[in-house]
Amino acid sequence: MRVLVAEDETKVAEAVARGLRREGMAVDVAGDGADALYKARLHRHDVVVLDRDLPEVHGDEVCRTISGELPATKVLMLTGSTGVDDLVDGLGLGADDYMGKPFAFAELVARVRALGRRAGEARPAVLEKGDIVLDPARHTATRADRDLDLSPKEFGVLEILLGADGATVSGEELLRTVWDEHADPFTNTVRMTMMKLRRKLGDPPVIQTVTGAGYRV
Repeated sequence: MRVLVAEDETKVAEAVARGLRREGMAVDVAGDGADALYKARLHRHDVVVLDRDLPEVHGDEVCRTISGELPATKVLMLTGSTGVDDLVDGLGLGADDYMGKPFAFAELVARVRALGRRAGEARPAVLEKGDIVLDPARHTATRADRDLDLSPKEFGVLEILLGADGATVSGEELLRTVWDEHADPFTNTVRMTMMKLRRKLGDPPVIQTVTGAGYRV
């Protein structure tokens, strides 16, 4: 899942981005509304975590624009105001969910994941293939009841592959959804991560390389 965090408070933005990356998500960060719109248009995001009170371009306008131009992208609006009128206003602008500040990070993660599921095709909350079980909400992955102890990127790659339900996923798609805007498109990071993931999954092998196309489970 790829997420854009639009937040002008640097420490808050960095903390949210760091936490979401630990959950295996690719995260881009924008410090104002103009940058948020630029990055939302440049890269396809599943979810935008949007502070309502942004400089340059107000969060309301960012939300309205994303809702109109990028309907597949879901918006979670954050605000210091928690009144019913503010909630109604935010949802009326096209926001898909609404949270007041301060917030519990675990709740933020749960809401981002819920919106991410709505952004794509419907899929089970827990992903299973043979003896492999991956639970995104609990951030656990096991094979034959053995904890796989995956890094955030390994977890993200396995989640995408299992969610594809046997379809082939290209290296470019993995780079887009598991890494972020700073990833070098010519890097071998996907291949190296795949090698480590296969080692942790053990035998018999479950990830197939489809020559010239990508990977599948």
